[in-house]
Amino acid sequence: MSEKKKELKSIKSSLMSRSFSIAKLGLGAGLKYAGSKITNTSLDSFLNSQAVTFAKELGELKGSLMKAGQMLSMYGEYFFPPQANQILKSLQSDSPSIEWKTMHTYLKKYLSRDLLAELEIDPVSIGSASMGQVHKARVKATGEIVAIKIQYPDLEKAIDSDISALKKLLKLTKLIPAGLDLSAVFEEVKSMLRQELDYENEARLTMMYRDLIKDDPRYVVPKVFLRYSNRQVLTTEYLEGLKADHPLVQSLSQKRRDQLSESFLDLYFKEIFQWNLIQTDPHLGNYKIQIDSLGDDRLVLLDFGACREFSTEFMHNYRRMIKGSILRDRKMFMAAAKELGFIIEGDKADYIKAFEDFCYETVEPFTVDGTYHWKDSDLPGRVVKKAIQFKNFDLRSPPREILFLDRKTGGVFIFLSVMKADINSRKVIDPYLAQV
Repeated sequence: MSEKKKELKSIKSSLMSRSFSIAKLGLGAGLKYAGSKITNTSLDSFLNSQAVTFAKELGELKGSLMKAGQMLSMYGEYFFPPQANQILKSLQSDSPSIEWKTMHTYLKKYLSRDLLAELEIDPVSIGSASMGQVHKARVKATGEIVAIKIQYPDLEKAIDSDISALKKLLKLTKLIPAGLDLSAVFEEVKSMLRQELDYENEARLTMMYRDLIKDDPRYVVPKVFLRYSNRQVLTTEYLEGLKADHPLVQSLSQKRRDQLSESFLDLYFKEIFQWNLIQTDPHLGNYKIQIDSLGDDRLVLLDFGACREFSTEFMHNYRRMIKGSILRDRKMFMAAAKELGFIIEGDKADYIKAFEDFCYETVEPFTVDGTYHWKDSDLPGRVVKKAIQFKNFDLRSPPREILFLDRKTGGVFIFLSVMKADINSRKVIDPYLAQV
């Protein structure tokens, strides 16, 4: 048994207490940075020294600060120094949970006494994140086991002030390069944060996604218990399963892991090429694997708060850019890139070439004629090196939608890498490319 993680007694939910904590963090970092200049300490060393402090403080503040840091880490390779991005990436790890006494107080405000009386809730959290935490429960009348996601209080009130403070913090600590305008990105982050705090909307998206996969035995989405759900509480069926990195999953035969990997990749392409509905928070905790004694293993899909519905026009051009990259159809690629705003009038030839090379490198798994070994690939490192060269050009914020699509792409690579997938990825995507 692993050691029980330390629980927090409460969360700083008032604007004043949150602002004070952020200001204190920024002041401390500013003083340390000033000191590093006096002692000629390198920026890299300074940023390294801040990583642990930032992760701990923002992790305990939870809410939009922690979530925004996670989201911005997806842009890190493009704009931030490696050590700065490591600070943001460190926020991806589990944050401490809030003790049950406090969570129970919140829950009594969200659900009526009669409804709570119908449930037998386990006080030990089975998962904690930036916006809320999950407890297992039993519906007394039916014996059904459910998962109750309980939102931390007053987070929506703090979004604007949190994001404003985070922007100042990133500038003060020199994490945002001078001259880079990320205003559109921060607006997109705020929009997604508000969406993720609306559990009624998440219930709707969960039911929508469940309906889309209902006839496909490769996947399962938990059913929603609307009786015990509202804007701050989401109750769904509790589904057993193992994470992709669990030893029992890792010990499955190569064939079975490849089947699961192909199913995962096929789902990703259904989202992009058919549904225009994409689950944009693809970390390993949002997927489970149900191992079947007959080999019919299934993917359990969880957490649809970050599901994003994209416009048909945007996705049409995004698909064309993907297809142009894979087929090396430069005419199709360039037309789509211009429509999406990646390339604009007056861009220099060397910038266009750098962007083109970057995109062509990114789709490598789908240009290989035969098996692609995801675990052994050094593609992420090569992509980062390609991305770093964008700092040589005038920096501008990419289309705001790309933040979440990039996050999805990165998560897909991680999942397939953890599964040690050896699959013909081109074979999986070809039927979808034919539709473009």
